[in-house]
Amino acid sequence: MKRTLLTALVTGLALATTVSAQSFFRITTGGTAGTYYPIGGLIANAISQPAVPGLVASAVASNGSVANVNAIQGGGAESGFSQADVAYWAYTGTGTYDGKPKVTDLRLIANLYPESFHLVARKGANIKSISDLKGKRVSLDEPGSGTIVNARAILAAYGVTEKDIKAEFLKPNAAGEKLKDNSLDAFFFVGGYPAGAIAELAATGGIDILSIAGPEADKLVKQFGFYAVDNIPAETYKGVGAVKTLAVGAQWVTSAKQDNTLVYNITKALWNDNTRKQLDSGHAKGKSIVRAGAIAGAGIPIHAGAEKFYREVGLLK
Repeated sequence: MKRTLLTALVTGLALATTVSAQSFFRITTGGTAGTYYPIGGLIANAISQPAVPGLVASAVASNGSVANVNAIQGGGAESGFSQADVAYWAYTGTGTYDGKPKVTDLRLIANLYPESFHLVARKGANIKSISDLKGKRVSLDEPGSGTIVNARAILAAYGVTEKDIKAEFLKPNAAGEKLKDNSLDAFFFVGGYPAGAIAELAATGGIDILSIAGPEADKLVKQFGFYAVDNIPAETYKGVGAVKTLAVGAQWVTSAKQDNTLVYNITKALWNDNTRKQLDSGHAKGKSIVRAGAIAGAGIPIHAGAEKFYREVGLLK
């Protein structure tokens, strides 16, 4: 009886130690129809135990970049994905964060991949250029997203104001549904291609994706150092030719308050061979996530744990 009781106590202590040693690490992403969410799921699965002993990582759907930065700042998430421009604005208190407290604890884990600007128009809506959006029903994405910030910047660059359009504020999947039933004419989306919601629209009803190019786009690239000229290849979306557009980096960010050793181990796991296989096979954009670009466009400080890893592999001197 004593031996049985002792065994039970030892087993209980071992279980308690195992539970207490677990670290739960949330990655807030974006809407389920975008690119952040599936990429977040791949990364969460790749870095969870056994890759990082005791780590239980999870991808959490959210409103996007701004909401993710706010969740990290408020302690509602351990990490999240953000557009490079939103992260920079949050850290410096500029742009969309002008007049708001700076998020000085925001730190980079890794730059992931370029996010392409999509301006999706309903076939039959007679929208061939950005100026044609005037008087149309256009979704700018929902408050809390990085897309809404970019959509407003693009409209302004081309001389279109929100008063010129019938603005709506919908997630991409909801915007897609409204486009299908002809109750919406166009919507903005910023994310890695191919985006599921847009691919479905192209396959079922046909769409146009407008070019974001010319002097206005060039001015945006000069004005916002995080924007770059981009191209969505022909037939990325069924029936849609090559599209000249812009892109911004998608970054995985966290707080300086997160444990250095934990973030070091997470960063190391992100760039191991097993994660490479999962990224390559799990999503079309996964192949664009490469270690060589991990600190590209870093407009905010790199987390100390991630920095240690990047120094070890020679990305930082």
